[in-house]
Amino acid sequence: MNLCGRPRQVWDTRWQRTEEMTLSLIVYVAPAGRNAGLTAQTLGLAKALTSAGHRLGYLKPVVLTGEPTEQQQQALGGTLAPLMTQADVETLLIQDELSTLQETLVARVDELVDSVDIVLIEGVQIDSDGRLPISLNGLLAQSVGARLVLALDGSHDSASDIAARLTLSRTLLARQCPYLIGVLVSSDLVVPTTLTSVLGDRLPVIASSLSTASVDDIAAAVSLAPLEAALSFPRETPLTPSMFRQRLLRKAQSSRQRIVLPEGDEPRTLHAAIHCAEHGIATCVLIGKRDAINAALQQEGLTLPAEGIEIIDPDDIRERYVPPLVELRSHKGMTPDKARHMLEDTVVLGTMMLAEDDVDGLVSGAVHTTASTVRPALQLIKTAEGSSTVSSIFFMLLPDQVMVFGDCAITPDPTVEQLAEIAMQSADSAQAFGLSPRVALVSYSTGTSGSGPAVDKVRQAVAVAQEKRPDLVLDGPLQYDAATVPGVGRQKAPDSAVAGRANVIVFPDLNTGNTTYKAVQRSAQVLAVGPMLQGLRKPVNDLSRGALIEDIVYTIALTAVQAQTTP
Repeated sequence: MNLCGRPRQVWDTRWQRTEEMTLSLIVYVAPAGRNAGLTAQTLGLAKALTSAGHRLGYLKPVVLTGEPTEQQQQALGGTLAPLMTQADVETLLIQDELSTLQETLVARVDELVDSVDIVLIEGVQIDSDGRLPISLNGLLAQSVGARLVLALDGSHDSASDIAARLTLSRTLLARQCPYLIGVLVSSDLVVPTTLTSVLGDRLPVIASSLSTASVDDIAAAVSLAPLEAALSFPRETPLTPSMFRQRLLRKAQSSRQRIVLPEGDEPRTLHAAIHCAEHGIATCVLIGKRDAINAALQQEGLTLPAEGIEIIDPDDIRERYVPPLVELRSHKGMTPDKARHMLEDTVVLGTMMLAEDDVDGLVSGAVHTTASTVRPALQLIKTAEGSSTVSSIFFMLLPDQVMVFGDCAITPDPTVEQLAEIAMQSADSAQAFGLSPRVALVSYSTGTSGSGPAVDKVRQAVAVAQEKRPDLVLDGPLQYDAATVPGVGRQKAPDSAVAGRANVIVFPDLNTGNTTYKAVQRSAQVLAVGPMLQGLRKPVNDLSRGALIEDIVYTIALTAVQAQTTP
């Protein structure tokens, strides 16, 4: 597979596990208010599931300060290994780095899913001291795309109080965890009909009173039939931002690639290169004068790690690439003197290093324009076999899902054929990085409701793409809301397999694509990973000149993953 051209297969089981291919079920048990009896309830459910023959993986993301774990260890027959302590989480909150906990949980779930039927996660009991946010359970459950079970000790509450507490908890978690599949309620007062208003036509899971019950008693009292029925109901497990980030970095780390950074003395680039080196994401090759790089390091208070970064003075290697550049561009009248002049540009120099297989990929654009990054690649790397268009996508890491936006960086006004190829390239790239692509070519009109040259071009591009790639789930023209909002999609395009469910958005032109991605990125404060270029023979990726350090790190990781599968 060549991610720079048309990928035809994905590379390992982590990325093969796309949205609709979850190999095990993930259940997150969250407390419905204070004093929920969370540990006993979750352990009772675990014992009931294992007694029924289910292979179970048990996780406890956070152990609170002073919280005993003997009960879990005894019930599970082994040592409980929580991911973090409360103090760890409080530190992450202060540093605004809670994503570290989310990605740690994703990594641990990924280790379990191939060997168990159900991953059961005991949530965090949030008390009134305010040291941990109420939203923590929702964030953790959302990060792994879990189905939700609410736990509540109602042994001292009336039936109406129990229903009110469950309703409040469900409301607070609904945005992050829309898939509520049951409740664990300990109260002799509660019967299934009491909670119909909370769970609709889905029956809750009932446990006996905690005031006298042991874990064994709870396990015996749990009614698994409603839970098993809810778990068997098919639904998509979205690729969450935490899943995407963690799996992307893990894949990059699995085979360290050499990525050349022509803007070697640019401060953000230096920060990103050091991060990549320290975390084993890639070996970064910095092109620049050593004095200028050292000055930038000193100004930023940075120190290069002992390994993982190479510095190359352009004056030391320029002459080496003159003959191959002359050969590549001889049909354009290239001479040695012209080649030497072109190679004064560090982007051209880095591109020649890639063309000659001295590095595995290139990332530039923190200072240079898109044209300055892409033009040398088109001239020296050229398009991949089967591709006639170079385009780009961004992976938009929205709060609850990952979407692909294209083209947002390269082709100003694509033709019908180019727009169709961009749609096909974007679908293949989405598939390669873990999404099950549902592609919407968007316009100001849905279906046949409008006409004009712009919407007609989109309609024709859809026809071309569907004819060339009947395997793709692809539709258009669709307005953005009709493409992404289920209710609007059902109303405006009821027969569409994409409307309301699109996760790959193809814009009609660069003006629309670039404006939209930046509006979403800045207004919604989401991470936009990219742009990742498609259609080139080898991986070259452009940065926005407004790129953050985090943006550069993930673009380097994307490039490294592309390089792993480039012939």
